[in-house]
Amino acid sequence: MERYWQQLLDSNQIVLIDGATGTELQRRGVPMDKVAWSGAAVLTHPDIVRETHEDYIRAGANVITTNTFGSTRQMLGPAGYGDQVEVVHRAAVSLARQACDNAAEKGVAVAGSISTEPPAFDRGAFLSPDEELLAYQEAAGLLADAGVDLIALEMINETVHAARAMQAALETNLPVWLGVGCKKSGDGRIVSFDHLDLELATVLDALIPMGPTVVNIMHSEIAAIPEAIKLVRERWSGPIGVYPESGYFKKPNWKFVDVISPADLVTEALGWVAAGARLLGGCCGTNPDHIKALQAAMPELRAAMGARG
Repeated sequence: MERYWQQLLDSNQIVLIDGATGTELQRRGVPMDKVAWSGAAVLTHPDIVRETHEDYIRAGANVITTNTFGSTRQMLGPAGYGDQVEVVHRAAVSLARQACDNAAEKGVAVAGSISTEPPAFDRGAFLSPDEELLAYQEAAGLLADAGVDLIALEMINETVHAARAMQAALETNLPVWLGVGCKKSGDGRIVSFDHLDLELATVLDALIPMGPTVVNIMHSEIAAIPEAIKLVRERWSGPIGVYPESGYFKKPNWKFVDVISPADLVTEALGWVAAGARLLGGCCGTNPDHIKALQAAMPELRAAMGARG
């Protein structure tokens, strides 16, 4: 049942991913840690984590994402949770599975989220290369052992740390979703979301050959997505997903400013589907209403698939 998402892709249908997890927890009152962001929320607010998953499932998501974006040892250790890395990962998967049991009417997959973000999003605070690889291997191994259906690498914005995370994810032998973030630079280039001197094409050229199952354009500016889809399609013949961010981040909280409306997200998604995207959802700033709107628009989205030129 959990491979329903793959059946949809194999039959050229649309897969709905959930919306934001971390920012939605914040919106529901969960405080964000200054070092690990939402990484320990499964310990401090498990009911809200589970309810958030359930709401996304009821909205129509075929895939929900564990609240482990900020849960590698690289982030949890400096936040004071270094002795609870395993507990956090297993609890995150358990809460997602409970949500599936409580709310799913058909197979809903659980994606184990891993990011390469350093503690407090401080680019000078990465672990040593060997320790960093071990941290990703630990996270991926724990997620796989706890029963996720796939590994979702998220906020992948460069090549060095990303390659270590990709290696760790692929070692699980689970499907690996590569999630890259991008934006449009002032001179019109499509660049990494966090590294304006690094073009998205360079990130894709480094990581796609490693062998992901899906390439997602995620946590990206909506204005950059059409061109980003073209860049991915030039390099990748497999499934493409899109789940953008909306609003902006000011540590440690998300600012829900000018968040795209569910109706406008659907309008944008029609173009993405026409361009070849087959997985749709939302990242930071989005909520279950966005996924509900995508689900309600499924007839129009399916029709847009035929418009691809």
